[in-house]
Amino acid sequence: MALGTNTTFYETPNHPYQEERIAEESGLLGKYGLKNKEELWRAESELRQYRREARDALGATGGDESQAEAERSEFVARLQRLDILDEQESLADVLSLEVTDILERRLQTVVYRNGLANSVGQARQFISHGHITVNGARVQRPSYKVDADEEHSVAFDESSALSDELHPERAEDQ
Repeated sequence: MALGTNTTFYETPNHPYQEERIAEESGLLGKYGLKNKEELWRAESELRQYRREARDALGATGGDESQAEAERSEFVARLQRLDILDEQESLADVLSLEVTDILERRLQTVVYRNGLANSVGQARQFISHGHITVNGARVQRPSYKVDADEEHSVAFDESSALSDELHPERAEDQ
């Protein structure tokens, strides 16, 4: 990267020592198995970006109305494809989203929720060690956003030792 370009993709809190915020962040880190607060701040920044885009789309006036409507529907379709918004929800519902809606779409959480791992920490380890595939392709990023149609294709890699159903590290309910 060139000098002077911003390499952070998140914003840190304005007040670093707020007890309530720290406690809430710690709870989310444990619940979703995040490595550090930076991952949480990235999700919060992504949510802020979605809200900003929704506000801009809702407040857009002038110009080509058909173009604006096409952009709105494309934005809503993108969030519905990620399963952040339900089919019946609209652009105004983006403003009421929470960071947990973003965190639920991470591959790490989907692996745990689908029962491929006993805990979110174990799910993170399976992913980073290359045991998980999405649509047959190995994905090694726990932060990968899983589309709604990809969710059912999350599985163990066929070449992984974990693909054996009798492997001791596999989740009990499989």
